[in-house]
Amino acid sequence: MELGLVGLGKMGGNMRERIRRAGHTVIGYDRNPDLADVHSLEELVGKLKGPRVVWVMVPAGAATQSTVDQLGELLEPGDVVVDGGNSRWTDDEKHAEELAAKGIGFVDCGVSGGVWGLENGYALMYGGDVENITKVQPIFDALKPEGDFGAVHAGKVGAGHFSKMVHNGIEYAMMQAYAEGWELLEKVHSVTDVREVFRSWQEGTVIRSWLLDLAVNALDEDEHLEKLRGYAQDSGEGRWTVEAAIDHAVPLPAITASLFARFASRQEDSPQMKMVAALRNQFGGHAVETK
Repeated sequence: MELGLVGLGKMGGNMRERIRRAGHTVIGYDRNPDLADVHSLEELVGKLKGPRVVWVMVPAGAATQSTVDQLGELLEPGDVVVDGGNSRWTDDEKHAEELAAKGIGFVDCGVSGGVWGLENGYALMYGGDVENITKVQPIFDALKPEGDFGAVHAGKVGAGHFSKMVHNGIEYAMMQAYAEGWELLEKVHSVTDVREVFRSWQEGTVIRSWLLDLAVNALDEDEHLEKLRGYAQDSGEGRWTVEAAIDHAVPLPAITASLFARFASRQEDSPQMKMVAALRNQFGGHAVETK
């Protein structure tokens, strides 16, 4: 299968490689010419045979809107656009309607896997009509982890990004719990090896997880996280999760508190946010601030 891929950053570049390893042809475009296979969206579309599938991996908001608008002018009826970035689900509904008026399909896909996805595969949550999903299915199969799980047709347009948003909200709360436990252990004089306590939890406990493994990785690199500033950015999806909870009258006390804790990190050097920042760097390659 042929795929056009727009956006070849930390996620997009590795996704291109994983798809190629599965035997598919990927033509990639990025504003950075050192990463790109072609030099414009026009050239990318021109190199694909119809019906085309173009996957967009650019920042949510204006960048995604601009790319979708341009593709709407370049593609033909029967082609499909996939938004694999972290767009808000309400934007998906708008994009689908705009493209449908031109006979172009739209699929939204929440993608999780960070910098580890190339080797481990990406968890995929996608929304859209079955007809459009079917056209993209070989790419979903190439990107997902091996085995029976890791990908889901979550529902209608917007369902993929809504599911990924909730996933990230849960991630916020889990990271906050590890961070709070780590800070408390560091404060107690009787516990003399916090890193090894965390490592001991990796087997046989109900709180073992990939995030715990990554916390141990971070502590192996910097045992007391002394090189980091206690500041953690939020991607926006945590906020959207809380907003959706308010709209639907669903109580989310843990996720909401974890979002507010990140806001608190901007007021002072928070020890808990050192761990959250370290975990975000471990799983997603997100930038950290050093002292």
